[in-house]
Amino acid sequence: MSERSERPTGTEPPDGVDSATKAFVVHRNLLFTVAYEMLGSAADAEDVLQETWFRWAGVDLDAVREQRAYLVRIVTRQALDRLRVLGRRKESYVGQWLPEPLLTTPDVAEDVELAESVSMAMLLVLETLAPTERAVFVLREVFGLDYDEIAEAVEKSPAAVRQIAHRARAHVAARRPRGSVSQAENRAAFHAFRQAVETGDLQCLVDVLAPDVVALADGGGVKRALLHPIVGIDRVARLLAVGWYKQGVERSVEPVEVNGGPGLLVRINGEIDGVLAVRIENGLVTGLYHVRNPEKLSRVERETTVSR
Repeated sequence: MSERSERPTGTEPPDGVDSATKAFVVHRNLLFTVAYEMLGSAADAEDVLQETWFRWAGVDLDAVREQRAYLVRIVTRQALDRLRVLGRRKESYVGQWLPEPLLTTPDVAEDVELAESVSMAMLLVLETLAPTERAVFVLREVFGLDYDEIAEAVEKSPAAVRQIAHRARAHVAARRPRGSVSQAENRAAFHAFRQAVETGDLQCLVDVLAPDVVALADGGGVKRALLHPIVGIDRVARLLAVGWYKQGVERSVEPVEVNGGPGLLVRINGEIDGVLAVRIENGLVTGLYHVRNPEKLSRVERETTVSR
């Protein structure tokens, strides 16, 4: 078992509870992260955790050799079931679908692999995988489970899991975000972007955007949003410079950590209107992910702990 198997920091079981509850509390952040990375939805991840707890509470702990692996197996199977349901739900989704954003703790950004795995850009890449491929990739590449453990979780043979992992790895490698420069340079680029957005300075926006920058927005059919991706400096810069979607409103932005990276909490007339996750690579903004769907904003007023 790799170092990733250690107890998530900051998670301590309460006193005076039974062994099953203690084990679940110790691994809860890990289980939530597994479910979230598979589903792209915090609400559905919480539902999966609830189902996992119900099943875990009925397990004979004396027969469990490795509690963490057993819990991961339960949560993976529940997430796979939920993922197939979500796939049908997304077929009728109005407009562009984006993952549910999380306000993450600052330390997540320090774990480069974890931060990338929960980023909006990576979650969208994972959306292009088949359910089992997604589960195998997440469990192997992010959480470092061995093939035998993954095989039990997805109910496949270890040999089949190796083939699935190879296929998923190649698929993600062809689509994953590019490499990045230092955190200091990225912070400087984000600061410049934030100032440009606040002032509507078109030239400053042009200077900080990558040539192939992509802007996506999710209103869920409830809030006005882009129906299709906007690509390119000129189009994205003009979109931002004219105030996005509304004119004549009091708009403010607050820098926050979103899914392990920089983002802006957007308020209109003092009320939370959405979250803008910002992807920065090589000192330029390459991706903007604007979530306005009210049903996806429950996790933007408090930090959510994710862990490996």
